[in-house]
Amino acid sequence: MFCIIAFGLPLGFCPDETISGYADPDATYVLEEIAGDPVQARATIRFPEPGLVRGDGPCNSFNAAQTIDYPWIRIEQIVSTRRACPDLDVEMAFFAALQKATLAEVAGDLVLLSRGSEVLLSFRAE
Repeated sequence: MFCIIAFGLPLGFCPDETISGYADPDATYVLEEIAGDPVQARATIRFPEPGLVRGDGPCNSFNAAQTIDYPWIRIEQIVSTRRACPDLDVEMAFFAALQKATLAEVAGDLVLLSRGSEVLLSFRAE
């Protein structure tokens, strides 16, 4: 990432090279599949500003950090609420896949998070 600097002072223009610079920052993306398997429980993800990931698992809301440049992705420091629900197993798989993802692809209303050639998570904007 680079910023425009003049006379040793930043001019306030630092382009967002993380996924939030490519995905619609106002969109909520709904989880459709985990590792190719359809997901019936509702889970979402948003990329509202540089370095920030927010969303909701089937049971808990979460915030996380994301700091490397697109198309790479590293979602870490996931902090979530701690409620139990019948879909807790889906949520655990969702959070684990978020942490495993290393590549992101944004194509219109579709967001794919992958590790190598394996698509871990597939989302679509609602």
